[in-house]
Amino acid sequence: QVTLVESGGGLVQPGGSLTLSCAASGRPLSDYAMGWFRQTPGKEREFVAGISRNGGSAWYSSAAEGRFAISRDNTKKSVYLQLRSLKPEDTAVYYCAADLYGYDERRYWEYESWGQGTQVTVSS
Repeated sequence: QVTLVESGGGLVQPGGSLTLSCAASGRPLSDYAMGWFRQTPGKEREFVAGISRNGGSAWYSSAAEGRFAISRDNTKKSVYLQLRSLKPEDTAVYYCAADLYGYDERRYWEYESWGQGTQVTVSS
């Protein structure tokens, strides 16, 4: 089992940038493909980005492609999501998630462990 804690959310102006962090503890992070999801009230949790266990591959939603970048450092037990060129529609609670021995998974129900989320608000 892995425990995840997100940080780095906040209020940012349109066009701005933000970096989210996800700190893991427990089972080795290298056992997990990792993903970032987001959710707004009344809507289903939405896939944003994922990264393979060794960080060699990444996959993105169409909304995130070209603007967001996912990375990881297994030695630091951390996963990151760089958000750039932010838009008001990116406003959401962002969640880090772990998929044991997974790869290129975009369905939220396939992820076994979740953090508590961090709020990102894009507004002028």
